Amino acid sequence: MSHTAHSHPDTIDWEAMATHLENNGELQLPVLRRTAARLKELLGAEKQVRRVLDVGSGPGVMTCVLAEAFPGAETVAVDGTPALLDRARTRAGRLGVGDRVTVHHTELPEGLTGLGTADVIWSSRVVHHLGDQQAALAGLADLLTPGGMLAVAEGGLPMRFLPRDIGIGVPGLQARLDAEEARWFQTMRSELPNSTSVIEDWPAMFTRAGLKDVGTFTYLLDLRAPLGDTARSFLHDHLTRMRTGLNESLDAADLATLDVLIDPDAPEGILRRPDAFLLSATTVFTGTR
Repeated sequence: MSHTAHSHPDTIDWEAMATHLENNGELQLPVLRRTAARLKELLGAEKQVRRVLDVGSGPGVMTCVLAEAFPGAETVAVDGTPALLDRARTRAGRLGVGDRVTVHHTELPEGLTGLGTADVIWSSRVVHHLGDQQAALAGLADLLTPGGMLAVAEGGLPMRFLPRDIGIGVPGLQARLDAEEARWFQTMRSELPNSTSVIEDWPAMFTRAGLKDVGTFTYLLDLRAPLGDTARSFLHDHLTRMRTGLNESLDAADLATLDVLIDPDAPEGILRRPDAFLLSATTVFTGTR
């Protein structure tokens, strides 16, 4: 799950983003399934998996993938938004894993101590929303059973979905959007409660959290042009939120370009243009207790 929003985390309306988050998860399903299979391979057949936590589960797309990958386990969707947990519960029922999926409502990082132990803990792009990332990793590691695995998706590469020159505006729009996102991200991190600066060397952070056999792997999602309706809808929502969130930081030319891209009737818009694609890289860091 990718948390991309241009506001302070405490003010993000995650319920309003539910459809966007679920659409993103649906698009990422090939990557999520390969990720779950890789985690199962890394754990090895000798490790009995009885309980799995999806911390920051959102609408439960990865929760259900994990439930399918570990059929002998209870898989718990953990999130701070009840509406998203409702979606996770509904999704699990629809996919036939509802008898093995439960939900747990809590706020992080305070709620970590109430989650209980687990053999596998998954968390995607959630730790960076917590002020003290090192403390959050240590808290997650403390929940692992002996031999259990923590897997955290952070970093990767910025999503790409348009050519450098799209025929309107100044070429290189995505590079400028990336720069503004990086500035927003730094501001967001600095305003978090208990914000603590740390070199984001995730393998080193895992080691400091007391984990061993620390490793990393990356999977690509490569959806080629022309895109289907679900991917186009996801990108339209993504650009619409960027247009709102970056209203005061982009120049007039780039704002005008975004206006064309999100215009549902414009042939150059993201919903219609034939050259739109979707390429992203998800990096996962792992360690065992």
